[in-house]
Amino acid sequence: MILALIFRLFLGGLFVYAGSIKVLDPGGFAQAVYNYRLLPGWAVNPVAIILPWVEIVTGTCLLLGIWIPGASLLASGLLSLFFLALTSSLARGLDIACGCFSTSRGSETVDIFYILRDLLLLGMAVWVFLFDRAWTVLRSGRMRAREITSSGSLGEK
Repeated sequence: MILALIFRLFLGGLFVYAGSIKVLDPGGFAQAVYNYRLLPGWAVNPVAIILPWVEIVTGTCLLLGIWIPGASLLASGLLSLFFLALTSSLARGLDIACGCFSTSRGSETVDIFYILRDLLLLGMAVWVFLFDRAWTVLRSGRMRAREITSSGSLGEK
């Protein structure tokens, strides 16, 4: 459970940081999205505007420990998409910047290490989804509170 907490906090901070960098430079991030050549032109700007906010909300939920199953599932989905985009760009021989943690053109050229990093992060997100029990404790606490209020005391059922 402690490992899941560590992973959850790490991923939460990472998603908030990555999303914040992209929000501050939407034009640069739109260029990074375009460079992958995976989306039609009309979809690049909406993705470049919406995706960073999804990352920030996901990261915030992970950091605060709210909606953990949904946030960790969303993080897993995003990391899977990022993995596929990185793998596709590498397989097609594109010499592009990742756009993961910087929107500048010359930084973070995609290579095998970025793919391995995303797989590691994906594994962490799946671990959080499977093993972070904070949401289970909260849910069972609410059920116990209902039992107490409906029966009038803790000892009665």
